[in-house]
Amino acid sequence: MTRPTFWLRCEKKEFEKRAALTPTTAKKLIDAGFEIIVERDEQRIFDDSEYEAIGCKLVENNSWPSAPIDIPILGLKELPVSNDPLPHAHIQFAHCYKNQAGWVDILSRFKRGNGTLYDLEFLEDASGRRVAAFGFHAGFAGAAAGALALAAERRGEKLGQLNPYENEAAMIDDVKKVLGGSGKGVKALVIGALGRCGRGAVDLFRKIGLEEDDILKWDLAETAKGGPFEEILNVDIFINCIYLSSKIPSFITSDTISAAGKDRRLSIVVDVSCDTTNPFNPIPIYNINTTFSEPTVRVDLPSELPPLSVISIDHLPTLLPRESSEQFSADLLPSLLEFPNRDSVRLWTDAHQLFQKKMGEAEAVA
Repeated sequence: MTRPTFWLRCEKKEFEKRAALTPTTAKKLIDAGFEIIVERDEQRIFDDSEYEAIGCKLVENNSWPSAPIDIPILGLKELPVSNDPLPHAHIQFAHCYKNQAGWVDILSRFKRGNGTLYDLEFLEDASGRRVAAFGFHAGFAGAAAGALALAAERRGEKLGQLNPYENEAAMIDDVKKVLGGSGKGVKALVIGALGRCGRGAVDLFRKIGLEEDDILKWDLAETAKGGPFEEILNVDIFINCIYLSSKIPSFITSDTISAAGKDRRLSIVVDVSCDTTNPFNPIPIYNINTTFSEPTVRVDLPSELPPLSVISIDHLPTLLPRESSEQFSADLLPSLLEFPNRDSVRLWTDAHQLFQKKMGEAEAVA
């Protein structure tokens, strides 16, 4: 009998150091009878030798296109833009199910190659909750980036390149240092504070020294009245952590920012949700994703107003690549163990049905 197999591909997104499968989780799959093939990747936080030591088969970087068609390809971030057909089953975040920019082109590659997409964002348990998500670390890292950007603004500078940290303690120490030893006195507002992402942002703010009363924790109850919200303008850092599924009133607009005048306190917006190209984006004050090399973008405002910067990095958890990968991979493991029975296991059949539905939508507008 052929052993069930996963092929862990390299990541081609710049600065992306996380892995969908860690050596810890790969070892558990091998112990369960799987074969794990791993592409060599100098960018990944885990050394190739860590995978080799626990029995993975190592192959050349970016060699997955020549893999046997029946081997599923496991990755994290979206593939580089290309017109090449995709004949494999891909398990990854594809960012194409919510009408994001280029979604039709992405899905057409699967159509032409007769491949399948199992989008990690939409693998859900029986209650509709995602089985694995980077949400907590996205919020944690987003809050850290926001605090670093605030410190830079206070120095009259623009935040420079962000680099991944070895661990959480190193991140906290660095953020506290640039803030002068503590975040005390900084005021922040987190929308989506009860979710994984929001809890991560709140946790970071607490650990760098913000006082509890200076961390405004908003969720559905606080936003039920509909935006824009003047309260956002009265904090130093605003963190958006919601999961956007439909059109909602904007949280903040260029008009409300301008109306606040020169006395506005808000300096940094961190859009952890990062629905930049989503037509329903509730933060319509910017239109590009920022990057680790250029983490902030200025909001276009009249010159007499104080500056306002937005962070909209779509892979923030890679600021803590080892810890976030271990957590995500461990959460994904039970579902991966069931993948050989994907034609009968509800989680995987639901994901396949969603893929077929989105393929139909893409064909209708192509």
